[in-house]
Amino acid sequence: MKWMLVACAGLIAIAPASAKTVYVHAGRLIDPATATVSTDRLIRVEDDKVAAISPWKAPPKGAEVVDWSGYTVLPGLIDLHTHLADVGDSADPLLPYKTSPAATALLGAQHALVTLKAGFTTVRDVGTYRAFTDVALRDAIAAGQVPGPRMLVAGAYITKPGGGGEVNVKGLTMPEDMRFGEASNPAEARDKAEKLFAGGADFLKLIATGAVLAIGTEPGQIELDEPTIRAAVEVAKAHGSYATAHAHGAEGIKAAIRGGVRSIEHASLIDDEGIALAKAKGVWLVMDIYDGDWIAEEGKKAGWPAEYLRKNDETTEAQRQGFAKVVKAGVRIGFGTDAGVYPHGLNARQFAYMVRYGMTPMQAIQSATVSAAELIGWQSKVGRVAPGFFADMIAMKGDPLKDVRVLEQVAAVMKGGAVVR
Repeated sequence: MKWMLVACAGLIAIAPASAKTVYVHAGRLIDPATATVSTDRLIRVEDDKVAAISPWKAPPKGAEVVDWSGYTVLPGLIDLHTHLADVGDSADPLLPYKTSPAATALLGAQHALVTLKAGFTTVRDVGTYRAFTDVALRDAIAAGQVPGPRMLVAGAYITKPGGGGEVNVKGLTMPEDMRFGEASNPAEARDKAEKLFAGGADFLKLIATGAVLAIGTEPGQIELDEPTIRAAVEVAKAHGSYATAHAHGAEGIKAAIRGGVRSIEHASLIDDEGIALAKAKGVWLVMDIYDGDWIAEEGKKAGWPAEYLRKNDETTEAQRQGFAKVVKAGVRIGFGTDAGVYPHGLNARQFAYMVRYGMTPMQAIQSATVSAAELIGWQSKVGRVAPGFFADMIAMKGDPLKDVRVLEQVAAVMKGGAVVR
């Protein structure tokens, strides 16, 4: 008898728990993959994934129902260029140095919650000044310790010493965790790339050219040459991953594409040859065409360094005209905003700029859903409301296909089957 009780207890212990079922009533459902809209849908969610979609009918009595019948429903949005696990840009270039790793991580948790509530249920965090604060934040979110979007992280920047991925102030030496990714040649790039993957990075972020928001670097200047970029890319591929490159200048963009990166961040001064090369190689462009206005207006009010403002003026309009050319050329475009330059949570402001510079509203939505999911290799997990995908979705009043700015006012957010707003 005792043996039977123990055996039964073991069976109970290993028996799978019954799935939690939630029914979502969607008034209108946009599918970016097919560019179609359906009405009055029943979305059945089992645990954290979508199980089925069908015309609306009353679910079983007593079932948990999320009533979004008066809303337009979309997949959760994806921002490919964020900096959640950092302090954000300000008038003080030394702020990352003055903020401890622990304080930086706590700020990251705050940024993550704001971003999630804004409707961005997945983000790619493309670098932090203090190495691996993004890894800690990603892991805390995945463990359910803090709320936030699904994250893929770079760990730190691979940048030349004193380059666009560092805090540079004369007479002051930064601590080791703020110089983790320094690399001056292919051998050093390989070494740092291996260490980043060992530390938990999902992909690599290379600072191929100078930066707008860094002291002592110029956006048009190459900072990592093609052999150094290629060396890091080879390490990434060996780990089943990829590299993306911060590249403003035309020559740096082309060097990064030839070096094998999967995507280019910013692409502010891209030329026609670079556009053709990106299209031929299937390289994604992630162009943050909103935040130039924030820097020009709010940065000036807040007293940001004159060097920042000057470089922003030199790149903003050129980047937007380049974006218009990229759209016409049919180059692959992913949605990325450089969140952290402006306050987190305002990410959706970029949609209107993408439409202004040549995209249709549907194309802009696709760039932040199915296209972004493809870039990060999660095209079977996120970016759609469809069976087998994570139950990540947002609801809003109005029709974003008529006025894309309604995405700036998300009314409700679900991540993994749980309503978080």
